[in-house]
Amino acid sequence: MDSDALNTFLVVHRRGGISNAAKALHRSQPAISRRIALLEQELGVPLFERIAGKTRLSDAGRVMVPYAERAVAAAQDAENAVRALLRDNSGPVALAVTGTLAGERLSKVLKRFARRHPDVALTLRTATSAEVSDLIRRGEATIGLRYDRDRSGDLDCEVLFAEPLGVVCAPDHPLAGRRVGRLADLSDERWIAFPEVPGRREITASHVFALFLTHGLGEVDWTPVDSLTAQKRLVEAGLGIALLSQSNAAEELRASSIATIRVGNLTASHEVVAVTRHGGFLSAASRRLLDIIRTDFSKVKSAPRAAKPPRPSPRRHR
Repeated sequence: MDSDALNTFLVVHRRGGISNAAKALHRSQPAISRRIALLEQELGVPLFERIAGKTRLSDAGRVMVPYAERAVAAAQDAENAVRALLRDNSGPVALAVTGTLAGERLSKVLKRFARRHPDVALTLRTATSAEVSDLIRRGEATIGLRYDRDRSGDLDCEVLFAEPLGVVCAPDHPLAGRRVGRLADLSDERWIAFPEVPGRREITASHVFALFLTHGLGEVDWTPVDSLTAQKRLVEAGLGIALLSQSNAAEELRASSIATIRVGNLTASHEVVAVTRHGGFLSAASRRLLDIIRTDFSKVKSAPRAAKPPRPSPRRHR
């Protein structure tokens, strides 16, 4: 059982079949089929089943996935380690970040890194926090930036800072620039927030509802919007209020296209965390990028630590 066979197995699984895997790997369909057949013969069990015309993992295939991911990632580590001996300041570095962290601060980090290490091929992918962890776990990304720590033992998580969250509204909102005493004073407002997608939960999706639950305020009217930019445009138009981090709202606040509402009893933040694979290889270039991220993000003033609210059940929306 070699890493190529395991990688072929994973690609067939992720792409949903032999045909799509062949395109992704630039190989013929018969070659992919033979590779899977040989792997199944070696293991003595089928790894895939055809159900309703679709390729699905068998029970053995589902058991196989995490082991195959670790083996393929370890093989990639070995290749990267050997290549790093040849050229210390070059080679690929893959960064995965939660989409809402791909803002002005990250741009400064990438600019500094590119200026100092022009020969390094740096790639950037955006994903949800859970997906960032999965990309690191599978070896498809070297360094990840996400919200809140991943509790699994196969990842190393380093908290960079706790970013404060605040309520924002349109400039002509009656409470724009003012202070209210309690979160309950905003319970009749329409909120704009990320949707909660089953099986693809994003940490920031639940903040608004968790806060209302913690304060014993029950349900909240909200509009699910899966784009940060779209959320801010709706807030600017006066179609709702939102709970945003300081960095995500900075540009609009400078332009006065949105305003803040200060809430007396609200202390909200989320931790920004750097994620790497536990025991995984980090090239010299990857370590330098991580050092720049640490240096730049450590300049951010962390919010006061608050007790974590429980995860809420979905709220009504329209």
